[in-house]
Amino acid sequence: MKTLGLILGLVFTGMIATAQDAEGITVTLTIENVLNENGNVMASLHTADTFMKGAGVTDLEKAAKKGEMTFTFENVVPGTYAIMILHDENENKRMDFEANGMPKENYSMSGNDMTMGPPTFEGTKFEVTDADKSISVRF
Repeated sequence: MKTLGLILGLVFTGMIATAQDAEGITVTLTIENVLNENGNVMASLHTADTFMKGAGVTDLEKAAKKGEMTFTFENVVPGTYAIMILHDENENKRMDFEANGMPKENYSMSGNDMTMGPPTFEGTKFEVTDADKSISVRF
């Protein structure tokens, strides 16, 4: 009986320890000025290693809603991140460009870095510490 109690105690302790390890910080992203309800809005959380190189550490997608939209990144480990957002109006999962190289679809970045040329991680980064974080961006 003592052995069964010990085994159950270890199992429950392991479950609690694992559940606590999975918890992280919540980053809430609010996107203002979504112009229409065509297609989807995609938001990606990136580190310096993934920024502008494809998929982020977390990628979210929702049907576009005119006005304001909110995305929630959960269980984010403290560190330095950037968020990239694309309004994929034709749902082809990529940014489309005009013949002159200008984007056809709305996009934004954390930090609202809208300098000429491609965005940089330095211009868009933010810190996640030990508290939940809210970020607002505008298309």
